[in-house]
Amino acid sequence: MIMSHYMETETVQDSPLYDNAAGTGKYIWKHDILIDLTFPQVLDRVTEEFPDQYAFRYSTLDYIRTYSEFRDDVHTFARSLIALGVEPGDQVAIWATNVPQWFITFWATTMIGANLVTVNTSYKIRETEFLLRQSDTHTLVMMDGFKDSDYISIMKEICPELETAPSREPLHTKRLPRLRNIITVESSQPGCITWEEAVSLAEKVPEEEAERRADAMDKDDICNIQYTSGTTGFPKGVMLTHYNVVNNGKCIGDCMDLSTADRMMIHVPMFHCFGMVLAMVAAMTHGTTLCPMPYFSPRRSLACINKEKITCFHGVPTMFITMLEHENFPKTDFSHMRTGIMAGSPCPARVMQDVVDKMNMKQITIVYGQTESSPGCTQSRVDDPLDVRINTVGRPLPQVECKIVDTKTGEDLPDNVDGEFVAKGYNIMKGYYNMPEATAAAIDENGWLHTGDLARRDSNGNYIITGRIKDMIIRGGENIYPKEIEDFIYTHPKIKDVQVIGVPDKTYGEAIMAFVILKKGEEMTAEEVREYVRSHMARQKTPRYVSFVTEFPMNAAGKILKYQMREDAAKKLGLQSDDQIIMA
Repeated sequence: MIMSHYMETETVQDSPLYDNAAGTGKYIWKHDILIDLTFPQVLDRVTEEFPDQYAFRYSTLDYIRTYSEFRDDVHTFARSLIALGVEPGDQVAIWATNVPQWFITFWATTMIGANLVTVNTSYKIRETEFLLRQSDTHTLVMMDGFKDSDYISIMKEICPELETAPSREPLHTKRLPRLRNIITVESSQPGCITWEEAVSLAEKVPEEEAERRADAMDKDDICNIQYTSGTTGFPKGVMLTHYNVVNNGKCIGDCMDLSTADRMMIHVPMFHCFGMVLAMVAAMTHGTTLCPMPYFSPRRSLACINKEKITCFHGVPTMFITMLEHENFPKTDFSHMRTGIMAGSPCPARVMQDVVDKMNMKQITIVYGQTESSPGCTQSRVDDPLDVRINTVGRPLPQVECKIVDTKTGEDLPDNVDGEFVAKGYNIMKGYYNMPEATAAAIDENGWLHTGDLARRDSNGNYIITGRIKDMIIRGGENIYPKEIEDFIYTHPKIKDVQVIGVPDKTYGEAIMAFVILKKGEEMTAEEVREYVRSHMARQKTPRYVSFVTEFPMNAAGKILKYQMREDAAKKLGLQSDDQIIMA
C-alpha cells in the first residue's frame, strides 16, 4: 500500500513527470523550485511514481531493493524504533559505514519524527562519549567497528553497565544518562539487541502508528543533527530540518540533471553531508538508483563502475587522484559516466581536467558550502563552460543568497575583491544543539551565516574560494592565500599533491611551508620547489620550508587537517632537526 500524505502545493502536485536533458530518464519535481515535503512524504511520492525502479544495488553486499521494497524495510524499522520507546524529538544515532542499515535507519528515524545523529566512523572513545552525551542520544545503531576503531570495546568502556544489563530492557548508564538502547548490526553483545531482534519488534506496533507520526510532522521540524567534522576542536551538533535537507539535496540533484536514468555510486561517507545530502538525498529526490560502497576502496569503486554501468559519483580530490593512479584504471569502462561532484577541499584545476578527460565526467560540477548550510550554497551547473566548472564553485543555488563581506567591518564588497563568504536562505541551520552562544556567533542578527571562508565573486556571478580566514598566512603584514600557491605548485609535473600552511616566524610573524607529495618514482629537492615558485610568483610567496611527505593528515570525511599540520610542523621546526624539512 502506498501512502498519500504528501503536502505539495497544488501547482507542484498536479505537474507531470519531467524528462532529463537527454530524454532518457524521468524526475518528479520541476527544477529550481523548493518543495514543502518531509522525508516520509518524499519517499512516498517517489515510490508512488517509480515503485519498480531500483533504489539500491550494492555490488559488494547482498542488498538489492526497488523503491517499493526499500520503503517496506523503512516502515518495518520505523515500527521497531517505536517499539523501543523512541518518541518524536528523540535522537537516534547511527555509527556505521555505508551499509544498508545506515540508509534504513535514516529514513525510519525521520519517518517517526525523531532526529538522526550521525557519528563519524573514525571516532575513538573521547569523541564518541562527547557526541552521544552532548546529543542526548536515546538509541544507538552501530557496527562492531571500522579500521582502528573498535566500537564494541569503546561502548563497553563508556557503559560498563552493559555486561550486567537485563536482556531487552531499557539501558541506564552513568556516563550516558539518556541512552536507552544499543542495536548491534554485526554481532550479539551483552546489554544490546541485534538488528534482527530489533526488526522483529516491529510486529508489536501497528502500521497506523508509524503513519500517524509521519502525518504529524512539519517540514520545519528538525530531522538531523549533523556533527561538524571537528577539524578545530570538538564538533558541534548542527540542527537541520526536513525543509533544509530535502530541498538542498533536491536543488543539487537538479543542477546535476539527475533522473531515473542515473546510477550513482556512493563511496563518500554517509555520516557527512557530502554523502547524506549531496549523494543520497540528491539521488533519491530524483528516483535515481544508489550503488553504495561500504567504504572507499579505489579497486572496489572501479569494479563497481564496470559492473553497474555507473553514471555519476562524488569524491574529494584525493579520491579522484587515487582512482586515476590505480592499476585498474585503464581497465575501467567510463563510457556511461556523465556527472558527479568534487567537493570537500579545494580542487586542483589539473585534477578536474583529468576527471573530465579520462573519466568521461563531461558534466562534473563543484558544490561549495558547509554543514551549517545543509550543506550547499553554490554549485556549478552541468551546462556551464568547463573553465567555470574548473576554476569556480559556481553561482548560488536557487533561493540562497550569497555575498562577500569585509572580514573586519562586515561591509559588502564589490566583485573581484577577497572577503568572507556569507549566505542566507532556506538552507541555513536552525542552530547548534544546546549551544546558543556558538549559534549566535555563526549566524548574525540579519540571518547571514558567516562561513569563515575567504572568497571572491567574479563579474559573471560565480564564486571563487581562496581559503579559510584561519588558514590565511599573514607575512610581514601582507595577506597570503595558501590556495593560490598550492594551485601553482600543483602544476609541476613531478608533484602529485601539495598543501601550504603558515608556521610561526620571529621576523615576519608567519613563514610559508609547503608539504609536497611526489608522484611515484619522482625525486625532487626543496630548492627545486622554491625556485619553481620564485620564478613564477612574487618572492614573498616562496615557501621558506619544504617537507616531502607520503600523505596528509585527514579526518574520515577526507578533509585535510591543516591545524594538525601546523601543530606538527611547529614542533618539528622548534624542537628537532629533520632531514625532510629543509630551510631556505
